[in-house]
Amino acid sequence: MKFTAITTALCSLTLLGVAHAHEGHEHPPKGKEITEVIRTGNGQFTYETVPGFGKLPENAKLGPTHGGVAVDKDGLIYVSTDGEKSMCVFKPDGTFVRAIASEARGIHGMQMVTEGDKQFIYGAQLNAYGNRQLKEKTKLRAVKVDLEGNVVMEIPNEKTGEIQGGTRGITGIAVAPDGSIFVSMGYGSNLIHKFDKEGKLLKSFGGRGAGENKFKTCHGLGIDTRFGEPRLLVCDRENRRLVHLDLEGNWIGVHSTHLRRPCSVSFFGDYCAVAELEARVVILDKNGTPVSFVGDNPNKKQWAGFGVKPEDQTLGIFTAPHGLSFDKEGNLYVQDWNATGRVSKMQLVK
Repeated sequence: MKFTAITTALCSLTLLGVAHAHEGHEHPPKGKEITEVIRTGNGQFTYETVPGFGKLPENAKLGPTHGGVAVDKDGLIYVSTDGEKSMCVFKPDGTFVRAIASEARGIHGMQMVTEGDKQFIYGAQLNAYGNRQLKEKTKLRAVKVDLEGNVVMEIPNEKTGEIQGGTRGITGIAVAPDGSIFVSMGYGSNLIHKFDKEGKLLKSFGGRGAGENKFKTCHGLGIDTRFGEPRLLVCDRENRRLVHLDLEGNWIGVHSTHLRRPCSVSFFGDYCAVAELEARVVILDKNGTPVSFVGDNPNKKQWAGFGVKPEDQTLGIFTAPHGLSFDKEGNLYVQDWNATGRVSKMQLVK
């Protein structure tokens, strides 16, 4: 797949009402509240920014952010952090609701899962390994958390059995329709482990490499139901590709390549959004072809920049997208990997 067919128009940004806002990509003076709305993306995936989304009371710091985003059936947005608030919950308009899951601080990858009439967040909880922001040690584990923030299951547990390589470097998690739980060790062995719904290890597959069924930082995971039988979609970050496996871990093929270090995915109909660490979000169709670039950053010095300060950030421009989620309307919520913490809402233009 080649990107040359995608014109630069896909990356364009337009300010509504203030035509000069992105000339030179200036940022406003420190202390100036940003109220302008920025347009970014392309075609049916054109978005407008929501200024001020995700502010905490008394201008508290959200981050560090090195995690994910999930949306529940009522539209509430859950943003994991490495900070003291652990996981922050926001209304769709960006109003802070509460902080939860203090025992699950440092969730890296996450997925919202409906089980019967309840919803749970499954998370890959990473500690200081590969996560230098955390000063306090946390457990390296997969967790199932209810929407009040209580940990109701963890892996490993008494049913798990021996995990090859342990849980060193846990990064991603995905739950299949049958309850199977997939956990990736992208900062460690580059194995993906499959567990049953109670946490018993069923099998392991993958490992480090660049060929079939091998990964270089198998970072985020998703369950792709667009092709009939559910598939596991793997963000093979340092191979700069997305790959499909069946739910037994057998190789299907490369779904998309030439990406900018893909970290996580979210699905909306026949499309998926990919958070790319090198400063943009790309929307792919069912064939893995890009149809829209959102928030593309022309300043390569900021790409994958953990230390980009708030005053150096530009509305509608990402620095290091790490976690993201669609809501049911197709709006996007994006978390940058950032020392201070950053989450953005991109409102779909209809």
